[in-house]
Amino acid sequence: MLCCFYSLVAGVVINDKTLVATFRAPDRFGLDERYLAIYLRAFMLFGFWQILLILLILLIMAPLLGRYMARVFTRQQTWLDRMILPLERLIFASSGLPNCRTMTGGQYIRAVLVSNLVMGILVFGIMMTQGSLPLNPTGLSAPSWDLALHTAISFVTNTNQQHYSGETTFSYLSQVGALGFLMFTSAATGIAVAIAFIRGLTGQPLGNFYEDLVLSITRILLPISVVGAIVLLIAGVPETLAGPAQATTLEGATQWIARGPVAHFEIIKELGENGGGFFGINSAHPLENPNNFTNLLETVIMMVIPAGLIITYGKMAGNPKQGWLIFGMVFILFGILIGVTAFGEFWGNPWVNQMLGEMQPNLEGKEVRFGWVLTALWAVSTTGTMCGAVNGMHDSLMPAGGFVTLTDMFLQIIWGGQGTGTAYLFVFLILTVFLTGLMVGRTPEFLGRKIEKREIVLASVILLVHPIAILIPTAITMAFPATLSGISNPGFHGISQVVYEYASAAANNGSGFEGLGDNTLWWNLSASVSLLLGRYVPIIALILLADSMAHKQPVPETSGTLRTDTPLFTGVTAGAIVILGILTFFPVLVLGPIAEAFNLG
Repeated sequence: MLCCFYSLVAGVVINDKTLVATFRAPDRFGLDERYLAIYLRAFMLFGFWQILLILLILLIMAPLLGRYMARVFTRQQTWLDRMILPLERLIFASSGLPNCRTMTGGQYIRAVLVSNLVMGILVFGIMMTQGSLPLNPTGLSAPSWDLALHTAISFVTNTNQQHYSGETTFSYLSQVGALGFLMFTSAATGIAVAIAFIRGLTGQPLGNFYEDLVLSITRILLPISVVGAIVLLIAGVPETLAGPAQATTLEGATQWIARGPVAHFEIIKELGENGGGFFGINSAHPLENPNNFTNLLETVIMMVIPAGLIITYGKMAGNPKQGWLIFGMVFILFGILIGVTAFGEFWGNPWVNQMLGEMQPNLEGKEVRFGWVLTALWAVSTTGTMCGAVNGMHDSLMPAGGFVTLTDMFLQIIWGGQGTGTAYLFVFLILTVFLTGLMVGRTPEFLGRKIEKREIVLASVILLVHPIAILIPTAITMAFPATLSGISNPGFHGISQVVYEYASAAANNGSGFEGLGDNTLWWNLSASVSLLLGRYVPIIALILLADSMAHKQPVPETSGTLRTDTPLFTGVTAGAIVILGILTFFPVLVLGPIAEAFNLG
């Protein structure tokens, strides 16, 4: 019923062209209170309800999935046991992997790195030999080595940054058998690391990486993907191994329409926060995201696991209150960023409005079936969750949207990457405990364990590697704009294009300001460095931090203990996130979207 109501409201917004056209401002958009009230009412009546409905669905689904994931990783009984247990026993028996022995921090890190390296080499080999492999109906040859290398690294790191157009570069086997395979395993790797981190923080052994990897796929990703793919198929997303369809246009010309096994590829793309589209224009393509219902499903599905993992933490730590407080903090920040982006798109481009003599929302780079509201919501959701899928062109967002999408990737905690975003949240919590402890003269403690030099060093490494992976290659690229950058827009927006690409790589997001000419040797190799730094340095530090916390003796709680499950501490954490996260990148935000906004104004 909620989905039907959403589609009805969205259809009204998209099709009612008289909404804005009838409200003309004769003073050329001066601060006339009558028209300001009309515009705000239009936004509240239409845009607000679409956004509110999706947030309401997320509020319902995330806790349900969060509690379910907690039961999965604490090995409690679930309703899927009867169907999934035989499959899991078969996997572990055939692989010969020790599915019960817990790992040390070093063993867990080696397991992550070795497994990811093997999978990356396998996928690189498939792409480089796709011309002689089956399931290649259009006879595509192998891509260049640097593009294949960047793509393999991008997908194995759960980034899925695309410097290619899917339907004209990779065969069905490369897309489904190679990239689709990594969509499951890279997402499962992130979830496994998050669960190990939660265990370590709460004083438990880290667990076994391979067991967590398999459970993430068999109990979470695969069941939801099977159901979701069937729903998408019913809703109009194709699923076929046939080649492109031939059609005759009204002018009598022949047109080839790309298609393929899209439905099951699309659902894991969103669920696993992968973002790499089967087609070049991603979820703006009508065969990936044909209507308002699929847009609703895909928007919610990309957020549900990272949002649910916060609730999972509360259950596994035995402190649901703290889980809900952190969830609420992120939810509020998420809502604020949605509002900023949506208002920016609703007010439109002042230069265009001045030429037209009326106010028009910014519809450049947007699909008319989604409009400005759903594109703004999706942009914040996909950069907040590190999914990277797009249903409109981010390069066409107003400066407010560029500011928000960059901020999402700078912070990495709204809602953050698949699993790793949850871990980053607790890194900020640990730093906040340390800072507040210094201010009030108390020994920093988190979950009954002392925060000491080793933990602060590791937390600092996690936060500092991100600006290093973004700002250093950005500076090098901008030093040679004519030969390296590939900028398509001069001035402030061109700076945003370069910064966005490296931020997307380092944050393992994958979206881009796609006016950028990024399929070059420089971009493929330099972005690959940011991809690797942004993925594996934080993972190594997170596991070492969790292992260090797990081996600490618990400290009894006293009247002097700083409680971390209070609204006050959560508010202080939000302040620390803003100060430590945004101010690090404030200069590039000033040079990019903020300067662009002032220029337009």
